[in-house]
Amino acid sequence: MRRSGAHGSDAWLIPEPLRPGARVRVVAPSGPFDHTLVWRGLAALAERYRLEFQRDMFHPRGFLAGDDERRKGELQRALDDPRVDAVIAARGGYGLSRIAPEVDWSSLRRQPKWLVGFSDITVMHLEASAQRVASLHAHNCAGLGRAWQPRHREWFHALERSDWDEVHPLRALTAGDAEGTLCGGNLTLLSVHSAARRLALPDPCVLLLEEVSEAPYHIDRMLTALLQSGDLKPVRGVVLGEFLSCPSGRYGVNAEQVLRERFERLGVPVYAELPVGHGERNQPLVLGSWARLHADQLRLTPPA
Repeated sequence: MRRSGAHGSDAWLIPEPLRPGARVRVVAPSGPFDHTLVWRGLAALAERYRLEFQRDMFHPRGFLAGDDERRKGELQRALDDPRVDAVIAARGGYGLSRIAPEVDWSSLRRQPKWLVGFSDITVMHLEASAQRVASLHAHNCAGLGRAWQPRHREWFHALERSDWDEVHPLRALTAGDAEGTLCGGNLTLLSVHSAARRLALPDPCVLLLEEVSEAPYHIDRMLTALLQSGDLKPVRGVVLGEFLSCPSGRYGVNAEQVLRERFERLGVPVYAELPVGHGERNQPLVLGSWARLHADQLRLTPPA
């Protein structure tokens, strides 16, 4: 475990880098998944790490990967086990928000470990952020089963490096400079977490957003609710990933127009075209990194 320069409960904790042979646990806290893709992802993980998973995660219940008790127990055991170095989601979908209030996330602060995934797994990232523990926004296990080999190397490298200083080119929607802790993920899940009064963004923060298959007016609705909640007050800048399959529809207004207009109310810089989200690449990013927006670039370094 590594600790940022801050003191006490404000210090961000960075889980130790993984090494070949590290113990990783795959869990399914959300929706059911394509078995073939997950088995492929498990095989990729098993080539490098000591792999653990419960076979009952392959037995869904409707639109969930098992009932709430199964999924909650599986996740809690993974968080509590001091031998586990990383917890990787099988898939997103829906369901983690149902069990999140009943999970003891404080064990993550006591025993930091990498939480890995995206989409519905945004809930895990938000809970890790509340504990001031860095996590990895990246492909779920099913995504590894779909990804080409170069994407595997990128994924493994993000978990195994001991330090990082990376720069990502962006396109300005509203230009400006900003810095803060990188946090966020899927827009729908941020909106749901806010509605449940569980959203507590670090101050200051740079907010990462991505979305899939939502009409622009749905995006407007969620952003409006977030803005009116006051939960976005710590935001100093916004970085947009992919908004995939979010068509303009009959009104002729696209997602980017909505995002630009809504975030004008915050008066912060907004940048687009980060290759993060439901597209093929889904660039791994450490949430909890210190983020700097300057000259159409996002620079990420370990927590300040």
